[in-house]
Amino acid sequence: MNPLLQIRALGQQVWLDNLSRALLNEGELARFISEDGIAGITTNPAIFQKAIASGRDYEDDLVRLKQQPITAEERYEQLAIADVQRACDLLRPLFEQSRGNAGYVSLEVSPALAHDAEGTMAAGKRLSARVGRPNLLIKVPATPAGLIAVERLIGEGINVNVTLLFSLAQAHAAADAYLRGLERLRAAGGVQNRAMSVASLFLSRVDTLVDARLEAIGDKTLPLRGQAAVAMARLAYQAWCKRFHGSGFVTLRAAGARPQYLLWASTGTKNPAYSDLLYVEPLIGAETVTTLPDATLAALRDHGRVDETLTCEVDVARSLVNRLAMHGIDLTEVGEILQAEGLAQFEQAFARLLEYCR
Repeated sequence: MNPLLQIRALGQQVWLDNLSRALLNEGELARFISEDGIAGITTNPAIFQKAIASGRDYEDDLVRLKQQPITAEERYEQLAIADVQRACDLLRPLFEQSRGNAGYVSLEVSPALAHDAEGTMAAGKRLSARVGRPNLLIKVPATPAGLIAVERLIGEGINVNVTLLFSLAQAHAAADAYLRGLERLRAAGGVQNRAMSVASLFLSRVDTLVDARLEAIGDKTLPLRGQAAVAMARLAYQAWCKRFHGSGFVTLRAAGARPQYLLWASTGTKNPAYSDLLYVEPLIGAETVTTLPDATLAALRDHGRVDETLTCEVDVARSLVNRLAMHGIDLTEVGEILQAEGLAQFEQAFARLLEYCR
């Protein structure tokens, strides 16, 4: 049996961390959905930069748009929104069948707005209206300003992918923002069973930074390499279960509200010495999402081993985090560093993208 379909049977959604006009035009995305059970799409500025700069499918539209007196950002948005709309339409049957639990496409606000709550709010509302599809998630980084915008967007009935989470503390803050948004939505008389949010916890970059620090410490810590991200994700899931299956969520759940699902992001293994499925096979569990780049998706289909693993060795995960702390590695601090670096990388990709669209 296709491992991707086995994962789906265990209650985890597999999303594709990619979108391009070639995937749409050549029917590959449709095949991913029909044959592999792909249940959603994530995008970011780097993905669109690569797609538009290297894809011939955009050339004619870009030539036409460059003849119009509009900004480079507007040109980019017109190209990206057209792709997102088509992807939303391909996933719409799943969205309807699942009653809004699956079938989403994410579109990120400009990275330049990461520290501007009002600007993020305005951009999220504008992009949501322009795409005009119920299965859109507006992607917002989990900066302090971004989390203010998350609360307000959810409160106005706009669904959100909270992105660039690299620590348990950041995941907790994202969940808090979502819950405050649900309370706003309820107070405004909104329909809570239409609210949807995922919290994207980035994994491989955590191990990259932690491993470098372990190597700097010396030989005695080297056996701890390549384990921090999976441990963090397993602990995040334990906290998620307590929050969204505990007494504190009972009233909202009774009103039809969904949990904010954890989404495993940055699942492509960066260290070639590690398994190419290091961030997939150990983190399979119900009511979660894993988003995979093309190479990781192909690896999973080819040789993935599927079992319910997310709740395994939780005590080992706690012990690992404690051992890292004993060696001076604070995963909360690691998360802050990585979020700043991630924002910088997306800003650079977005700047390259806009330069191409000028």
